[in-house]
Amino acid sequence: MIDTHVHFWNFDPVRDSWITEDMQAIRNDFSPKNLSRIYSDLQITGCVAVQANQSEAENEFLLALAQQNDLIKGIVGWIDLKNPDLADRLKHWSNFKLIKGWRHVLQAENQAFILNPDFIAGIRQLKDYDYTYDLLCYHNQLDSIIRMVDQVPDQAFVLDHCGKPDVKSQDLKTWAGHIKTLAENPNVYCKVSGLLAEADWKNWKEIEIFNCLDVIFENFGAERIMYGSDWPVMLISRPYQDWFQLVRKYTERLSEQQRKSVFSDNAKGFYRL
Repeated sequence: MIDTHVHFWNFDPVRDSWITEDMQAIRNDFSPKNLSRIYSDLQITGCVAVQANQSEAENEFLLALAQQNDLIKGIVGWIDLKNPDLADRLKHWSNFKLIKGWRHVLQAENQAFILNPDFIAGIRQLKDYDYTYDLLCYHNQLDSIIRMVDQVPDQAFVLDHCGKPDVKSQDLKTWAGHIKTLAENPNVYCKVSGLLAEADWKNWKEIEIFNCLDVIFENFGAERIMYGSDWPVMLISRPYQDWFQLVRKYTERLSEQQRKSVFSDNAKGFYRL
């Protein structure tokens, strides 16, 4: 089994200012060593480490961790897609085969950034190296994401955290419509991850999570969905095991092959692990 979405960091209160005071559970350092026992108990064999800091130094940091920890099977790094020298930077990083794709924190950007022609031109260059692209956005940005994806239809994309629906309010209608549209592109996948952070952290109900998963599975199908934890961010709500067991409970309705796709095969195929 593969966990397609984890983060590692040495906590810096200035650099990591997004980790606010009400997130005390994650205002610490997190390394692969923190996961090894959990993964062993749950029979998870590895993970994809996803950028948390927007600098090329983050790529170096994750590569160094991967050299020391074989739990890391792949890396989603950061690169400036609007850099005039992007082609040279992509060529440089292509020497490091553990880097499978890239991500920018689009949830912090506006529509003008997402639809910027230079940004989209940068995404077009990723295919030269078979790089994937992780889409991190809030539900109210999905209309812009759809318009961007439509301009690069042959790029391999994956939607992080189900597009961050409003789990807390359960106002899901507009989000569900956008998920349906996005999923019509066969090159877009989705990570079942990150939903606890969008819920009432301490008081969410199982049905609230399952309502969101219903939409995701109906539209993407088990063949384009990947399990992810969003550890350690999800620790603001529950221990790792709680999220894993919740997803496993939901997927009990699937066939054995479909579960294998969600927890393993899709990740291996998408990220070339």
